Amino acid sequence: MIPRTRSDALALVVFDWDGTLIDSIARIVRCLHLAIEGIGAEPRTDAQLRDIIGLGVQQATEDLYPGADDAFMRDLTRAYREHYLERDTTPTPLYPDAEATLRILAERGFLLAVATGKSRRGLDEALEVSGLAGYFDATVTADEHPSKPHPGMLAHLLDRLGVERRDAVMIGDSAYDLLMARSLRVLGVGITHGAHDRYRLRRSGAAALIDELSEIPPLLESKQRPA
Repeated sequence: MIPRTRSDALALVVFDWDGTLIDSIARIVRCLHLAIEGIGAEPRTDAQLRDIIGLGVQQATEDLYPGADDAFMRDLTRAYREHYLERDTTPTPLYPDAEATLRILAERGFLLAVATGKSRRGLDEALEVSGLAGYFDATVTADEHPSKPHPGMLAHLLDRLGVERRDAVMIGDSAYDLLMARSLRVLGVGITHGAHDRYRLRRSGAAALIDELSEIPPLLESKQRPA
């Protein structure tokens, strides 16, 4: 773990995972298509599948197939996770400057955390493969708390790390990240290289928009609280 020395007001930076730190959107969409085809469900478009990225798998299934029964949800969830975790080989590289950005923030004393719609198994495997596990003081997943945009994941991190909501910022690529932050009055920063476009991120309550992860340290240092 990187030593922390910071005592300034803005103390905690919470990151989404898919589409924020790791370029996994293409893999998610592909695996959803394969899972849907595999269980014989009605196809969905790329746009529909991108729209639900950021949600937990169960919530995403409910949004894609309203009124689906529990058996359908279980089948689609199982098929998706099987493709994503075991079968699919679509590359999921870190975005440029992801590790460098985390290192800079950690060295400047920020607490770092992840709040993701992934499962615990999926996140733990991704952290191991990416080599980023040591940067984070806490992580939380959608199979441990309600799916975004419900505030449960973010509230858990604030409580666990002893940080007031006014001293935290949420970084994410989806509307659900920003709506979760807004529901707790936590500042939200939208990053535009992931699932949702600039307009949707801004409409969902982004206090600032960035195009690259390397923009985060100067944004936080120069403004303390993005405006």
